[in-house]
Amino acid sequence: MEKASETLRTTDRVAAVPPKVDVACPLCGADRYVVRFPDRFEGRPLDPDVHYTSTSNAYGQHGRIVKCRSCSLVYMNPRPHQQSVQDNYAAVEDTRYVEEEQGRVETFTESLEHLSRFVPSGRLLDVGCHIGTFLEVAESAFGYEVSGVEPSRWAAAIARERINGSVHCGPIEDAPIVEGGYDVVTLWDVIEHLPDPAIDIRAIFGALRPGGIFAVSTMDVESWFARIMGRRWPWYMQMHLVYFSRATLSEMLRREGFVIDDVVLHTRRVRVSYLISRLDAYAPFISKPLAALARRLKVADRTIGVKLGDIFTVIARKP
Repeated sequence: MEKASETLRTTDRVAAVPPKVDVACPLCGADRYVVRFPDRFEGRPLDPDVHYTSTSNAYGQHGRIVKCRSCSLVYMNPRPHQQSVQDNYAAVEDTRYVEEEQGRVETFTESLEHLSRFVPSGRLLDVGCHIGTFLEVAESAFGYEVSGVEPSRWAAAIARERINGSVHCGPIEDAPIVEGGYDVVTLWDVIEHLPDPAIDIRAIFGALRPGGIFAVSTMDVESWFARIMGRRWPWYMQMHLVYFSRATLSEMLRREGFVIDDVVLHTRRVRVSYLISRLDAYAPFISKPLAALARRLKVADRTIGVKLGDIFTVIARKP
């Protein structure tokens, strides 16, 4: 839906890719919007390991965020060019993610317990699988036959060592996926990073067998927590390009042929020390004493569930 063409020869990419492109609404294609928040990235040098990592705390650094007048989808406009997005994710190395893996194992275990009610076994594809944490749990603890797609070269290499299945490094539209070859496809905290999520949903729809399940989680931009926090909501970040609500994500899934089976709030489990570190961007004078107290009480490595109502999961079915 970009106004500027993204079809470029490899030899032209470096010179021809513009830093930003104006886009129409990724949901309805309209070009009428209101500005929700102005550009706050303000020409900062972009560092993939700072601005494109799962553990980034570059909160409040983002391009202009708008809301579509026609369908109410919230998205970044202008946004980085799609090739730039792909190149940045390919270069990412997120070692902090490895350090915080225990909380993610617990989070993914709970997600799989929910998912297995709909698809108890079969072939599973995780899009944006990162270092393969979810895939390893799905394979070893739940018995799925797993494979993944991951843009980061660093993360994909780690994921390949952890599972029996294959991991494609790159976007899903370039992956060698068999039409109708999967019983379930998952997309955990990824869809908000995609320049044109409808294209990826279309590819996922094709990858599923009839009756197959698509599980997708993301942040709810219309949640009570997001509304209370306003511009200080932590998920307003440069790497997040589309901000869904439960209504707008469900509508996009329906437009691409899916039937919505379930929508639930998502619980994320993290170490106490990691949760406290997230305060650094807002109140370092509080986070440092809290971190010291957690260490003194010997609870820094304990995991706790965080459920603020602004992360949700949709279970959708291919008819």
